[in-house]
Amino acid sequence: MKNKSYDFAILIVKSYKTISSEKKEFTLSRQLLKSGTSIGANIREAEFAQSNKDFINKMSIALKEANETEYWLLLLKDTNYINHDIFTKLVNINKELIKMLVSTINTMKSKNH
Repeated sequence: MKNKSYDFAILIVKSYKTISSEKKEFTLSRQLLKSGTSIGANIREAEFAQSNKDFINKMSIALKEANETEYWLLLLKDTNYINHDIFTKLVNINKELIKMLVSTINTMKSKNH
């Protein structure tokens, strides 16, 4: 999950650069950049969590960021700032990350009970 979120962040940064330079769109693409790169940052923070509760919290924040990222991807696609192929690639990776995060959070929660 750490590597997948990092690779995803690289794709998000590259997409942001393309959208901002070629399409001259800065507001929506900046939101995508922030949420899309935050997923991996929060996963990294969870690695050194102070407790299981802290770990779950960091992973939950990553999950929220992934959900927000999907929103910005949909909005950028539906306003024609990213093409269907790029959208499909990014949204599929994002959905994989969401599934992994949900699974991890649920596993940790079950261990705490």
